[in-house]
Amino acid sequence: MPRDHDLPALIGALVSANSRLVRVAATATGSEESPAVWRTLGVLRDLGPLRLGELARVSRVTQPTMTKLVNALEERGWVRRTPDPDDGRALRVAAEPAGLTALDAWRDELTATITPMFPELSDEDLAALERTVAVLQAGLDRADATLGRSKEHE
Repeated sequence: MPRDHDLPALIGALVSANSRLVRVAATATGSEESPAVWRTLGVLRDLGPLRLGELARVSRVTQPTMTKLVNALEERGWVRRTPDPDDGRALRVAAEPAGLTALDAWRDELTATITPMFPELSDEDLAALERTVAVLQAGLDRADATLGRSKEHE
């Protein structure tokens, strides 16, 4: 089947549009919370408990930065450190229910801010967005499986 689009360019445009959408919505909410907080909680929700180094790598921050972030999140009761079942000397960082609740509230706030930006979407547009989300989730699930990551919290 022939392709009408350059897939890398299309994916690049989608990533760029998503980043802009989140940035515009986050700014509009007036929240002063660091995006790294939400990214970290999202990673832990999607992938389950991770060692600090892996969490830093996936979250795209340095290990010292992640240590500070995890310390702050642990003080809030949003994450906890647990022994790594594969290595008793190591610890894993896991999201706590309070952290996942805070993440859900943040996403609800973003959604409430974003939704009015699209007042006139047709049924066809909505169907296209639903299909896009399904395609992206399937691709990301395959990527996670290829990388040996679990999705414990779905």
